[in-house]
Parts: sequence; structure tokens; C-alpha cells
Amino acid sequence: MEPFQLNDTTHTLHLKKWESAYPGLTAGFTTRWGKESTASSQTCNLGLHVGDNPNHVIKNRQGLADQQGFLFETWTCADQIHGNKVTKITAGQIGAGRDSLESVVADTDGLYTTERGVFLTSFYADCVPLFFLDPISKAIGLAHAGWKGTVSLIAREMVEAFSREYQSNPEDIYVAIGPSIGGCCYEVDERVMQQVRMATSQWEQAVQSSSTSGHFMLDLRHLNQLIVKEAGVLASHISTTHYCTSCRNDLFFSHRKDQGKAGRMASFIGWKEQTT
Repeated sequence: MEPFQLNDTTHTLHLKKWESAYPGLTAGFTTRWGKESTASSQTCNLGLHVGDNPNHVIKNRQGLADQQGFLFETWTCADQIHGNKVTKITAGQIGAGRDSLESVVADTDGLYTTERGVFLTSFYADCVPLFFLDPISKAIGLAHAGWKGTVSLIAREMVEAFSREYQSNPEDIYVAIGPSIGGCCYEVDERVMQQVRMATSQWEQAVQSSSTSGHFMLDLRHLNQLIVKEAGVLASHISTTHYCTSCRNDLFFSHRKDQGKAGRMASFIGWKEQTT
């Protein structure tokens, strides 16, 4: 069953199973539709770095935060440099990057926290969005995993951060792997494969041959599954989407399909403030 359920009214995908099991939790992923941008009044670009009108992007971000029940002041994001660093968000960092590139959490591709009322976000147009939840410590996290972040084991870094900061047992952690380019569409060369082979001993499960000599079809989602399982996460705690951003270019931005002229979707997760 597809873990990311589409809300036709809000044009957002939600991890309904997580949200139902843990009241107060919001977790999901946007589509290319919903608000406004320079290119189209119906296109919901959430990235400030792709040449869109920044006022429109900020309005889109405000709309998403409002829609999900969070103050825009709590929107928190990083600069995403295709690395494997993950950063703990504390009270003083809440709101980083919400309305400018200059204020983002620097040199970071993963964010995690136990703070309530914080809207963690991350941006995508083919790379793999990773969601993390420890229902015991209430730790939540997002990681941006392109091929470089994947092979440098950002997924394992997040599991280890939960264990280090919150004494999480990896077997208690849940991981969801969201919409991204699939193994059906993601062709890579030997330069990439050299690093894929070092990421996990089971790398062959995530690779198929290509019709192009010296190239391979790489399933980054499957590769991240293998990595989090090796980090101690139970297979039964891993949920993976069936959505390919390239195949479903009608629903998602795709850097490859759009030939580099793509907006950005956002992953999001947060615990809403407790109400009495």
C-alpha cells in the first residue's frame, strides 16, 4: 500500500499511518500544484534558489505552514549541499531559512528535533526525501538524499544522531522514503557506481543494467532502504513510496524530466503545539 496519501484539496501527500498513530504529528510532501509562482499561478514552487519570484515562494511557504497548522515563523530549513551532515534544531534555530537563503542552517542536509511547534522542511526535484520518527523519544527528522548524500550514508547519520542525542534504539525508529526519481528512470555512470558499491555490501539489489553501455539504472530509494536496515532499523518500520518524480511529472517537479528548469517540492514534518 502506498504510504503517502494524496489530499486532493490541499495537493499534498501525507504519511497518514504515522499521523493517525501519533496525534499531533504532521508529516508529508508537496506536489507541483497548489499556490503561485512566476511561471504559473497554479505551480507550487517552494525553493528560493531556482529563479522564481521570492515573494511568490515565501507566500507559498506561508500557505503550506498555515495549511498544516504551523506558524510560518517556525518554518526551518537548511542549505542542502549534497553532504551527509545532520543538525539538531534547538529553540534558537527555529525559523532558520524561512524567508531567505542567507539565514538557512548552513552546510547541512538533515534536520532533527524533539521541539514541538517546529516545522522542519527540505526541498526536492528528484532526490530522495527521508523521514525519521522515534515515537518513544518523540524525535523527528528529515534528510535530503541525492546520490552523493545516499552513498555518504546520510540515512545512517540520522539514525546514529537519534541514538546519540535521544538514546533512541534503532529498532524503535520508523523511516519513510518519499517521492523521488525511481530506478526506472535514474541512469548513472561508472563514476557514481564506484561509490554505490562502497555504500553497502548489498548494493546489487538496488542496481539494474542499462541499455547504454557502461551505465546502470540506480534505485536510490532501495539503496537507502538497505542502508537504514544495516543501521538497525527494522524492515517492518520502513515505508517506501511508489511515486517516481520523473514518471509522474504531471504531479511532481523533476530536475531530469524538466531538463534542469524545475521548481522544488518540500518534505515537511513537525509536532504541533500541545493544546489544552
